[in-house]
Amino acid sequence: MTLHNAFSRTARTARAVLVPGTGRRKQARRPRGRLPRRPDYPRAGRSGWRRWVPSWRLVLGSALLFTATLVTVVGIAYARTDIPEDLNAFATQQDTVYYWADGTPMARTGWVSRQEMPLSKIPDHVRWAVLAAENADFYSDHGISTQGITRALWRTVGDGDTQGGSTITQQYVKNVYLTQDQSFSRKFTEMLLAVKLDRRLSKDKILQEYLNTSWFGRGTYGLQRAAQAYYGKEVTQLDASEGAFLASLLKGASLYDPAVNPHNRERAVARWKWTLDRMVEIGRLSPAERATYTTFPEPKPPRRANNAGGQDGYLVQLAEAYAKRAGHIPDARFDLGGYQIYTTFEKPRMTALTRAVRAARGRLDPERRKADRSVRFGAASVAPDGRILAVYGGPDYERQAFNESNTGTVPAGSAFTPFVYAAGLQHGVSHERNGPRSTVVPSTVYDGDDDIPVMTPEGPYWDRSGKMVKGDNDGDVSHGRISLHDAMAKSVNSPFLQLGMDTGLKQVRSTAEASGLLPSSFGPPVPAFAMGNSTPSAIRMADAYGTFAAHGIHMDPYSVRKVTRNGEPVRLGLPRPERAMRSDVADEVTASLAAPTGGHASPAPVAAKTGTTEDDTARWYVGYGPAASTAVVVYRMDLAKSLAPLPLKGLAGRPADDGTLPAQIWNTYTEAMTK
Repeated sequence: MTLHNAFSRTARTARAVLVPGTGRRKQARRPRGRLPRRPDYPRAGRSGWRRWVPSWRLVLGSALLFTATLVTVVGIAYARTDIPEDLNAFATQQDTVYYWADGTPMARTGWVSRQEMPLSKIPDHVRWAVLAAENADFYSDHGISTQGITRALWRTVGDGDTQGGSTITQQYVKNVYLTQDQSFSRKFTEMLLAVKLDRRLSKDKILQEYLNTSWFGRGTYGLQRAAQAYYGKEVTQLDASEGAFLASLLKGASLYDPAVNPHNRERAVARWKWTLDRMVEIGRLSPAERATYTTFPEPKPPRRANNAGGQDGYLVQLAEAYAKRAGHIPDARFDLGGYQIYTTFEKPRMTALTRAVRAARGRLDPERRKADRSVRFGAASVAPDGRILAVYGGPDYERQAFNESNTGTVPAGSAFTPFVYAAGLQHGVSHERNGPRSTVVPSTVYDGDDDIPVMTPEGPYWDRSGKMVKGDNDGDVSHGRISLHDAMAKSVNSPFLQLGMDTGLKQVRSTAEASGLLPSSFGPPVPAFAMGNSTPSAIRMADAYGTFAAHGIHMDPYSVRKVTRNGEPVRLGLPRPERAMRSDVADEVTASLAAPTGGHASPAPVAAKTGTTEDDTARWYVGYGPAASTAVVVYRMDLAKSLAPLPLKGLAGRPADDGTLPAQIWNTYTEAMTK
């Protein structure tokens, strides 16, 4: 026994005394005063490296302190983290799809290819293919996965990588609220938002938005566009096998799309099989149905991006403007996309009209003839009920956005005279200022001589330059006394110049406006008004002539028949039919125009009218039948220098005032549609 141990034992013994008669010991009182000083013997304890190892009490205390601090920090961060009100731009933006009149896709516009689809329209087997591949316990988790977080933290600490560990809720948060930056702070924020979002939104809502905002490759966001891009069908038509392949793309389209890399197919097939087996494992696909999916559902080759170039660009331009106006859609809302716009344009007519104009353009030789330079063609075909069926807006929308079918840049010329005739038949005439009006009938005779003065109740009309205004027939030909019916049939201008003054330019204007011409296109109220100093577009001219075909009933032209957004209808204020003139007046104009005009006989029983201007800067041909009214205008304009029309003399090697070119376009188009 060591001296230290002996001393300690003796000290303990001295402090305990025996109690008489009991056999027990009791503690003796400590004597007053200071005890003798304990000898300074060496202390027993840790030595060497052990002295540097913290005790278990210290470790436990530190762990508890760290946990408490971490919980406090996370709690504060959770309380201070708000779900953003605004989503990422690409997460809310969709593309807008335009359809032909027969319902087939025509063009797609927008920065992204995405269309929202309600979860109720996504088949269960497609939904569960995604869940099986990405987050099978989605409906039971709380927005985050404990195992996933542990794995992600381990990879972050060990490898400096933050990948992995994301639930569908976390992926949705990353898609619509955060960036794709791989950092710990972004991952931490993602988890906090995921927990909050899981408490705020239903699981179905989160899944729906995730399926509508996820990237599937080939420029598509969302299952709807992915189904169209890879299988050419709606998401509602997908089977479980196709859904399993699309689910694999969520891991990275560049790794699983067979069209990107030949090696991708092997990975895609393996992932596809695994997803189907996983669906069986979680009870979302029966083994019997799984056994039917033995062949990999090969996706279609990628299609060229559907843009709005060529003639389609002009159609999209018209349809977009009309949809916004009729649907009361602000620009900012429309730019978010998601609209399905069903147009009135008929693809066969567009093809025929484009070919007809291109054939006529091929007759020009701008290298040899100056008159063939800067030539422009505008054409439009409109149904009597106002539907715009086809237009020719220019050579290519991507090279020239200026739509020549919808711009009022050149005068109507003598193509305006049918409205003067209709006004005379509708309102009658008066040869005295505010005098009694007399009836005008088709047999009413006027002077058809060339170069006769235009008369007013006060005498001949003099313009501001002091020049007497006179009639001006095509070719300076005089026709003598001629009925209004025959004058219209033979395109004799002089009678209608005078008829306009006798009827009253106010009445002529109201008739033309009621027929469909825009007030903004009307020229000044001078005698030349009856000779077409107004500048209507080809669309408006075709529509106004359609009023005659509709027996005096007018419908404003429209290019969109229906608009939906994500399948929900958008209310449109479509035009309503209105009577512009009596039916007998419209029918008489049609009868007078049904006679052959200028040798340009049509291949079908229609009514048609040529149109030229006094200075030969525009040539028109407008014709109509029961199905459509079509207007063609040819003019020259160098947009780089001026908006002033240039003379057409010598166009295509033909003499001045020759309407052959627009008539040829009209005939070629009409003949193609007749066949």
